[in-house]
Amino acid sequence: MADHSYIGMWVTKDGQIRQELLPNSRYDEARASRRSAYQGRYEIRGNKIYYWDDTGFTADGEFIDGVLHHGGMLFYREGQVKRNP
Repeated sequence: MADHSYIGMWVTKDGQIRQELLPNSRYDEARASRRSAYQGRYEIRGNKIYYWDDTGFTADGEFIDGVLHHGGMLFYREGQVKRNP
């Protein structure tokens, strides 16, 4: 997984939720000022991503045209989002 193209930081357009997909198949999600709000492992199969939070919560998402669709939200690769001032 260390060289997968989806590894890195993904953020919502408003920057309030930041999800880092780490090369060791772990993720770390920050919400607003709450760092490491959620952590766990993930697995990518094709364009699908599956999450297992350390608390036991599970979720999934899908990468479509370079955008991560997860939990009713859209995440963009960090640096590709233009935010309104």
